[in-house]
Amino acid sequence: MNIKPLFGASLLATLVACGSASDPGGFSGTPAPSPSPSPSPAPTPLPSAEGLWTGNTNTGRSVTGIVLEDGTYYFLYSIVNRPLLIGGVVQGTGTSTNGSFTSSDARDFNLEGAGVQSATIDSSYVARQSLNGNVNYTAPRSTVTFTTAFDSDWDTVPTLAAIAGNYTGQVASSQGVENTGVAISSSGVINGLGDSGCTVTGSVTPRSSGNVYAATIVFGPAPCFFANQTLTGIAYYRANLRTLYATAPNADRTDGVLFVGVKP
Repeated sequence: MNIKPLFGASLLATLVACGSASDPGGFSGTPAPSPSPSPSPAPTPLPSAEGLWTGNTNTGRSVTGIVLEDGTYYFLYSIVNRPLLIGGVVQGTGTSTNGSFTSSDARDFNLEGAGVQSATIDSSYVARQSLNGNVNYTAPRSTVTFTTAFDSDWDTVPTLAAIAGNYTGQVASSQGVENTGVAISSSGVINGLGDSGCTVTGSVTPRSSGNVYAATIVFGPAPCFFANQTLTGIAYYRANLRTLYATAPNADRTDGVLFVGVKP
């Protein structure tokens, strides 16, 4: 497979975009009397960096991060100054302590040809407001600064009914990109086929916290790059854009996979 930017209608640009205003609907004329609705309670602030975060880096990249309740995170970033094209994913496990989110095991799975790099993360957060900090690369030594804000789509309840459907998109690893079609059944079963003939199966399951799904991706035999391997990660479905994003590292985190697809 040849290295090339992933999916022109990118994850980063679409995640940053918010939903459109809703139509109030109803009938014309005088409405029947009805009791005033009770106001919805405000979401309880999370005591950690858990959430969906969107923002930018000091190097001109758009960035979107998902931090799970156990500290596992996936930060996706764009190509420099090209927010419509994905550049890679930084993945690892961090710890939230008194407004500080740190990680010593970050891996940057770059889709621009740079391969996989090790890094650490030190950042500060205000629950459900901001997550800002640095990604510190070890070889060669460099630091990238990021600034993000909490995205309220995290509060959408994930369901199998919402994510089910047929998606057309692309799948990528550090080795390259290929066009792939993926179907998710109403029970969460995944079936996919790439242009190379690579077959993919697996499953998605709504997680109990946040608008995110646990994803298991099982690759078929060659010509799949991850032939006969099972990868575990996450999937995120942005309902207003009808777009699915799924990413997972391999077992020893020497590489990873990213899928972006859209329902017709």
